[in-house]
Amino acid sequence: MGASVNPERTLDDALAEAEGRAGVQMHDLMTELYPICRSITGDGVRQTHEILRKYAPLQSFEIPTGTEVFDWTIPREWNIRDAYLRDPEGRLVCSFREHNVCVLGYSTPVRTRMCLEKLRPHLHSLRDQPDVTPYLTSYYQEDWGFCLPHRVLEQLPPGEYEVVIDSSLKDGSLTYGEVILPGESQEEVLVSCYTCHPSLCNDNLSGVVLCAALARCLEGIRNRYTYRFLFIPETIGAIAWLAVNEGLVGRIKHGLVATCLGDAGPSTYKKSRRGNAEIDRAVLHVLQQSGAEYRVEEFFPSGSDERQFCSPGFNLPVGSLMRTRYARFPEYHTSADNLEFVREDALEDTFIKYLRVFQVLEGNRSYQNLLPKCEPQLGKRGLYSLVGGQKRQAASQMALRWVLNFSDGSHSLLDIAERSGLDFTTLRDAAEILCEHHLLAEL
Repeated sequence: MGASVNPERTLDDALAEAEGRAGVQMHDLMTELYPICRSITGDGVRQTHEILRKYAPLQSFEIPTGTEVFDWTIPREWNIRDAYLRDPEGRLVCSFREHNVCVLGYSTPVRTRMCLEKLRPHLHSLRDQPDVTPYLTSYYQEDWGFCLPHRVLEQLPPGEYEVVIDSSLKDGSLTYGEVILPGESQEEVLVSCYTCHPSLCNDNLSGVVLCAALARCLEGIRNRYTYRFLFIPETIGAIAWLAVNEGLVGRIKHGLVATCLGDAGPSTYKKSRRGNAEIDRAVLHVLQQSGAEYRVEEFFPSGSDERQFCSPGFNLPVGSLMRTRYARFPEYHTSADNLEFVREDALEDTFIKYLRVFQVLEGNRSYQNLLPKCEPQLGKRGLYSLVGGQKRQAASQMALRWVLNFSDGSHSLLDIAERSGLDFTTLRDAAEILCEHHLLAEL
């Protein structure tokens, strides 16, 4: 943490270092965070921040209960110490200590005995997935309950049950975190994840560990943009951050919401509300060049925090790069979204794609051809032999021609990449070579 900038280290170096290592490291961090019970407020979030500070220079902020944030109000803080349900014979039906999703999130404190008939409205299960425990919450309406597999619910015997939820709901604060890595410009790339889910891995410990890994990777690199990583509770956290930081949002030039990043499905990109922002085009280029299957979805006003960043009053260029989209995998919001469900290779693949998107954003510039009348003679400058290997050499030579032809002041490198079908980094390298030979000038 607090590493000085190394002008020699680049995003290209970071990508090379990530190969074969990043997935294991992220899964290890996920394993450390997995047991913690997180919610939209509470000590579980603060404990998570303490662990993340070992990996990245995270700064925590508190917004008091009752603070108005646009049309919303920061709720009371919820903490839970224990919870369990025992049947008439004293046998444990479910226990918070065994898996924290068994308690309805934000349950009010309860310590009582009641018959099964009265208890049933407070028991939640999934009939079509009888062997998993659902994850449910009641943030803004006071209630209490337990979640359990439907197969267990069906077998509960009649009689009196012991019900204990040792929780508190009182004035406190909402906690969110930021990592800010200053760049040459105050213009920002925003990457947001949410920290409000308990022991659920793909949704969304995958986003938390990815953001921590990206922040750690980028720290010390001299970048064009400032990078801001947000660790916030979903919905209310994004709303609160935007309300508190409204004066800063004009700096956000590109953004991504990081969620559902570690399952085995293909990459999915949900576009920003604008639909053709530079971030949308950069992500699509990276996915196209990856050679792997991918999916693209137009913006829709539900989902994760992109709907806050893209609300009409802000309309920020924020999309969401994930794998299988939320609510489209059966493990979603259940106890089956566990450490075994998230794959190290999928985490690493997503991590690399995020870095490649940053490469495009960092390198996307416009140039002016200094010898625009006919082609300059490249052979006498030795440019045809700069890169070894026939296939790579052919791509490099074609990139030189594309960059020279379209560097008329009105086309960026991303424009050229989209038109030519060539990889962005190949075009970026060609532009750097042409600048070195005084055939091109950056605008």
